Parts: sequence; structure tokens; C-alpha cells
Amino acid sequence: MNPTFERKVQAAAVAGWWVVLAAAILLTASWLAYLSLVPAQPEWLRNLWGENLSWEYIQNVWFWAIVVFKLMAWVMAMAALWLTLWARQLRKAGSTI
Repeated sequence: MNPTFERKVQAAAVAGWWVVLAAAILLTASWLAYLSLVPAQPEWLRNLWGENLSWEYIQNVWFWAIVVFKLMAWVMAMAALWLTLWARQLRKAGSTI
């Protein structure tokens, strides 16, 4: 097996895990902001979104944005896992030849 290709797949796997970590940190920060700001209902946040919007609408959009982002992070984690397992198989195949 080509060792350059194996290193590239391994590098892609490592980069994928870093992206998943960054997504998890951003997801946690978003969720904590949601939990702290939605019950408090500050006026500045409503003005930031638009004065004609209700708090129910803001809460609904924010919640579903977090849900979609969590699903995207899950897909990224599965891709990083697949790359990790693929790099391991390439390493095994290269060592047996």
C-alpha cells in the first residue's frame, strides 16, 4: 500500500476529530446560551432577532437550529470514525506486505 496515501487518510481522520471537537464545543455553548437566555427573555435579544417576532418563534427556531446542528455533528463524527477505521485498515495492510 502507498504510505503517502495512508498518511493522508490518517491526517484527514485527525482533522475530522478536531472538527468534531470544535462542533461539540460550539454546540455546548449554544445550548447553554439557549438555556440561560430563553427563560430570561431579555429585550436586547428580541431586538437582535427583530422586534416583530414572538418569544415562541425565537425559542422554536433556536431549538431546531440546535437539533439540526447536532445531527450535522453526528454525521461529522461518523465520517471521522470511518476515516479512522480506514486508516487503521490501511496501516494493517501495509505492514503485512
